[in-house]
Amino acid sequence: MSGLLYVFRHELRRIFTLRPVFSVMVLAIVLYSVFYPQPYRTEALRDVPIAVVDLDGTDMSRQFARRLDASADVSIGAVLPDQASAEREVFARNVYGILVIPQYFERDLLHGRAAPVALYGDASYFLINSRVPGAVNALAKTVGAEVETGRLIAASVDPAIAAAAPDPMPTTAIPLFNPQGGYATYILPAAFVLILQQTLLIGVGLLGTYPDPDQGQLVARAGAMVRVGGRLVAYLVLESLVFSYYLIILPYLYGIPRLGPPGAIFLVALPFVLAVAGLGMVVARLFRSPIVVQLVSAAIGMPFLFLSGFSWPGDAIPEPLRSIALVVPSTSAINALVNVGQLGAELTDVRSQVLSLGVLATTYVMLAIALEALATWNRRAPDDRP
Repeated sequence: MSGLLYVFRHELRRIFTLRPVFSVMVLAIVLYSVFYPQPYRTEALRDVPIAVVDLDGTDMSRQFARRLDASADVSIGAVLPDQASAEREVFARNVYGILVIPQYFERDLLHGRAAPVALYGDASYFLINSRVPGAVNALAKTVGAEVETGRLIAASVDPAIAAAAPDPMPTTAIPLFNPQGGYATYILPAAFVLILQQTLLIGVGLLGTYPDPDQGQLVARAGAMVRVGGRLVAYLVLESLVFSYYLIILPYLYGIPRLGPPGAIFLVALPFVLAVAGLGMVVARLFRSPIVVQLVSAAIGMPFLFLSGFSWPGDAIPEPLRSIALVVPSTSAINALVNVGQLGAELTDVRSQVLSLGVLATTYVMLAIALEALATWNRRAPDDRP
């Protein structure tokens, strides 16, 4: 026990005294929490500018454009006489779509005929392209219902029946777990888990590769298993504070829904921290250079993001890649922590992900112990080896 406590205190001291490690495991955690969520604070895109080409020039076409401009999603950035002028504005990135109101728009509506409007969207920006058609389609449906209701009332149909005729089965959409329908609520919880993995992985890798003047004393006072165990306890103590900050405090600060109890979150986080720390110690033994550890960890960050299955549906990822993704702790941890923390799932609902993290933690920690013992054996003089 004295050896374990000695390694624990020694590793904590190294975390706070080695500048590169402190920068990654402490300073970067604070900086990421402040700066990373800022671009997503507005949650959803608002007032996307588009150009309107009104070929009808009637009161109804102008009213359609005004109502679209009044919507939360779209703003009319320019009213132009022809489509060629509007295309030039799109190419200049002054607007992100073109709405063409056809000639005889008002006449066709009043005569009960179809009056389709044409929308040309900038599909190079996925979020913008999905926002603009939604606003135009919603307004077109509303205007169509109003015209049809007025026509039926003019034909002496009861107003209540006339109002229900254009939409006999109205639908009310209720967004669960993301009431604002925002991008931040969707991406930040998963991104936080990936940030925690990368900072811990790099930090542990740096601790294992930077020279330690007290290495000889550590070897004399504790065996390989005790040294790895003491380091893991140090990482768990530090990460308990970091995880509390990222998974409990930050969601409240940024208005992200959090339904799961802290106890369930920590039970999922425990094998995750052990798996990442064990992987970091293995990486340190394999590469043995701080620069290589940083370069490799930075290079695999984006693949980890895409393999996790939250930026692209996991079912759409090829089976070989999905199998490879299971050896990365963040793949199971993101699904488990988001389901428990944001969606309020029970631990039984994420049992498979927790078991996967437990297997990874056991595997990586055992590998770390084996490599630590091998390194100790290699440092001994040939005459001292058994």
